[in-house]
Amino acid sequence: MTTQEAHDAAEHARLLHKVFDDVFAGDVPKVPARSLVSESWRRSLAAHVDPDRRTPPVVLRDTDLPDLRAAHPLNAVMPLLRSTLVSIADEAMHVMLVTDADGTILWREGALKLLHAADGVGLSPGTRWTEDAIGTNAMGVTLAVDAPVQIHSAEHLVRAYHTWTCAAAPVHDPDTGDILGAIDISGALESMHPAVVQLVSATAQLAENQLRVRLAIADERLRVLNMPHLSSLRGGAGALVTPTGRIVAGEPYGTWPERVVLPPGADRIRLDDGREVAVEPLAEGYLLRAQHRTSAAPRRNALSLRFLGHGTPGLLLNGKPIPLTLRPAELLTALALHPDGLTAERLALLLYGDDGNPTTVRGEILRLRTLIGSDVLRTRPYRLDATVDADFEAVRRALRAGRPADALRACPGPLLPRSEAPEIRALRDELEASLRRAVLDADDTDLLADFAGHLLGRGDLEVHDRLVERLAPGDPRRPEIESHRARLLADS
Repeated sequence: MTTQEAHDAAEHARLLHKVFDDVFAGDVPKVPARSLVSESWRRSLAAHVDPDRRTPPVVLRDTDLPDLRAAHPLNAVMPLLRSTLVSIADEAMHVMLVTDADGTILWREGALKLLHAADGVGLSPGTRWTEDAIGTNAMGVTLAVDAPVQIHSAEHLVRAYHTWTCAAAPVHDPDTGDILGAIDISGALESMHPAVVQLVSATAQLAENQLRVRLAIADERLRVLNMPHLSSLRGGAGALVTPTGRIVAGEPYGTWPERVVLPPGADRIRLDDGREVAVEPLAEGYLLRAQHRTSAAPRRNALSLRFLGHGTPGLLLNGKPIPLTLRPAELLTALALHPDGLTAERLALLLYGDDGNPTTVRGEILRLRTLIGSDVLRTRPYRLDATVDADFEAVRRALRAGRPADALRACPGPLLPRSEAPEIRALRDELEASLRRAVLDADDTDLLADFAGHLLGRGDLEVHDRLVERLAPGDPRRPEIESHRARLLADS
């Protein structure tokens, strides 16, 4: 900020203090407050916020924050926010704050010298900054009016913040349009550049765009993994639906709405055109199936296995999540690979090798039957009596069909990476080698770049070598690929 800009900011602050003092003394100010501000003051005072209050309420303990951050949708765009705003905040003596939709600060980063001052006024994770909690402030106002705002000096209702200036913008869920939270830049009165609200607004739009890309990837993953369910209807009317009710694939084409309302636990719904459809849970969403007037066959149990990636193995039984540890996940994988069934002796060999003990396997099968039910896990031989939807099988189907891009989208990572069972290791190696070979053989630079950023391709020097050869000099992906390739070379 130039000397002239600093002088103008100080003059503006003095004017705002005069307006504030006149309004709260019951006088008519010569220059009225902005309507945005006066309306926020009105809402805040109606919520009984005291202008002499010092700090906002603390609603979260420090121990609660890690899990809440990890589960929040904005966690996915924090690297973008850091790269866009934190370096600027550090240099300009500001702090970046990110709230949830309830106005609670989940993240705070920025200039270390300012963090102590921020702590003194409650600008810290776990505090709530809605208008009804702490009066007029940029985070609270942006959530209230759903638009980017800047609140300067004595425009804050609470006097403790009259030496601060803040700019904030809301971030929306690209799926539902709901507000996910707000991003904010706050700093001392004399350090805030007038253009910061445009910067925060543009960053919020970048975050929404990144979330939109992630949503498109999730939609495609839902389609790839679950098209067999739609195909199994054999020409009957059906649709794949996201957990929020968006239809991402439907048969016949053009006969389904863009979105449906899915009441919790509903097993059937009625569409606006009067059709009644059954709702069948899938791992990532739902299958809608047109109802027929003929008597329906008994519904078969549905198992969804999500065993790829570094997360906890995921199991859904008829749409209900079942907690799962590694050993039952290994058993389920082996049984899914052998739908005709396996003896205890064969299971022991597949999971433990030559030292396997059938008695041990029988005990583990008993525990698994208790977990998922004897009607799902049959005996003599051991087999799954259910419609099995496994992510690793979706990858294999896509690879067999010559669709490496679909296979990559369906594969978030290695199969049960902690497992040392021979059957699991063999399938894990098969999937990784087949996927890598399919990508390398595809002659598709974009697919190769996607694989280089994938969990299975980040450490692959050959992939990065090929990309460096194929990417044009001006390609925006090239600097990051070259940098990562250099690190791989240094580590080799």
